[in-house]
Amino acid sequence: MSETERAFVPLSIAVLTVSDTRRIEDDRSGQTLIDRLEAAGHRLAYRRIVPDDVGAIRGAVKAWCEDPAVDVVITTGGTGFTGRDVTPEALEPLFEKRMDGFSAIFHRISFEKIGVSTIQSRATGGVLDATFVFVLPGSPGACRDAWDAILKDQLDYRHKPCNFVEIMPRLDEHLRRGGRSA
Repeated sequence: MSETERAFVPLSIAVLTVSDTRRIEDDRSGQTLIDRLEAAGHRLAYRRIVPDDVGAIRGAVKAWCEDPAVDVVITTGGTGFTGRDVTPEALEPLFEKRMDGFSAIFHRISFEKIGVSTIQSRATGGVLDATFVFVLPGSPGACRDAWDAILKDQLDYRHKPCNFVEIMPRLDEHLRRGGRSA
């Protein structure tokens, strides 16, 4: 490795599937994310399925974001417009910072695959307790597209010109500046 090359930094990633009907055995979207993150060299921290319920979603994600062993949380499911789709409502109010660019790029990539049907997704992302959180649709294709076209590179310390990994140590600066420790 040359002086300018960076070493890979494996992350600990939690995967949450939001669904009233899925079980681990038939959770294709969650499994798609796990297969990809592990193939990239990252570690699965936790995997869980919760119903389409604001309290259940918030509880799982908040617990993982408070766990210093978790670097990233990815959810799949609950981003549509039906009455049970509440993942963005559960998580966006908790974000310290929203990641509008994630949604914009996700929709651009999705548009190339499924056309205007991408408008039916409310994929989003943000930072919660110094942890990156990505909220993906519940289809395996959407999870594959988000990982392959966005997350794989942004969660790789070697990716240039910039990536999420290199700024992770600074996500809690606002807490430290105010005299509180993280």
